[in-house]
Amino acid sequence: MDFVLSLLMAAVVWRVLCLRYQKGHIALLASHLSSLQLERYMEALTDGYTRAIAEENESRQQQIFETLDQTERALASQVQRLATSMQKEEPAATAMCALAFCLPYAERFMPSLTRDFRELLRIHAAGLRHVVDNMENWSIKDRAFHLSAELFLFQHSCHWYCKSRSVADARLMLRHKVDHRKVLESVSEPTRSAYLQWMRGARA
Repeated sequence: MDFVLSLLMAAVVWRVLCLRYQKGHIALLASHLSSLQLERYMEALTDGYTRAIAEENESRQQQIFETLDQTERALASQVQRLATSMQKEEPAATAMCALAFCLPYAERFMPSLTRDFRELLRIHAAGLRHVVDNMENWSIKDRAFHLSAELFLFQHSCHWYCKSRSVADARLMLRHKVDHRKVLESVSEPTRSAYLQWMRGARA
């Protein structure tokens, strides 16, 4: 009985620590996002791509894609602003646990289990710019496909930093009906390569 009670108390303490830790991450990221319009731009692009794909007339489809050009560039610019803004934060504040579950304050006692969110944001900013500028000379549809994947991975990273990797995985599947592996396969090669290096703990 005492053993069960001890386990219950440990679970309660761990949960309280997780919530406090996650609240700090959420507040920090929100403070940097408050002056940006990332959510609005991402929603506009997602809706626009959905309308374009559903359009049977190829000419009309291309027109829809072309109207999204300014939004794509604005979003890439704002992700870069976010990445630059986050650089002023201390490493301890931007550390995120590499494990699937939340391990509060892992950066204090097991830093090898953490990764730097600031570096991850730099990867996303560079990746989005690479796709927006169409460095691979993709068709307009392929470019939209890869840009969608870049956005989904960026969202996943933000959820991972604020909560945990398992929560980010679940939200990705719930919102976009796609898993993390598929999204990672669908981003540009520079993003994928740098991201995998980051996950291994090597500098991208």
